[in-house]
Amino acid sequence: MKAAEMKKGQVVIIDGKLYTIIDFEHVKLGKGGAIYQTKLKSVTDGLISNARIRSEEYIEEATLDKRKYEYLYSEPSGHIIMDLETFDQITLDDDAFGDGKKYLKPNTELLVSSYQGKLISIVLPNTVDLKVTDCPPDIKGAAATGQKKSATLETGAVVYVPTFVKIGDVVRVDTRTGDYVTRV
Repeated sequence: MKAAEMKKGQVVIIDGKLYTIIDFEHVKLGKGGAIYQTKLKSVTDGLISNARIRSEEYIEEATLDKRKYEYLYSEPSGHIIMDLETFDQITLDDDAFGDGKKYLKPNTELLVSSYQGKLISIVLPNTVDLKVTDCPPDIKGAAATGQKKSATLETGAVVYVPTFVKIGDVVRVDTRTGDYVTRV
């Protein structure tokens, strides 16, 4: 594809390495032709680099295999997920999930992207509903002032919730930000 057709979030191959396009800007230089000042994130090591790509240059787009998986359970050796089409199970370490592991609940559906059999990314659902297992008791009149308190959820994640939330309540949490959304 031509450089002019690239989009944010797209995975491309440059010099034999996989990169995700984080950002790009079309820049017209004084005498020369137009270029794209591009910010790229390496898929293998996560390093961010800048690249200048001429508008007329061709870059290779990586074709990712995207499949739905279901999170089953965790054990000391890793997290077990199952392909929803073939029912094959694979074990992934904590690094594959990043901060998302604290929102993993059995039977959660995940979108897994891979390139030539190598795992690229795991996308959790935008929100998950989790049960509150521990939080301080609510304070009379604190709801009117909009105060928050920390609550521990069934997966071990700690989020700040309004003071009216109590142990046993189910709350919706945004997995992208880690913020409380609503009581379910």
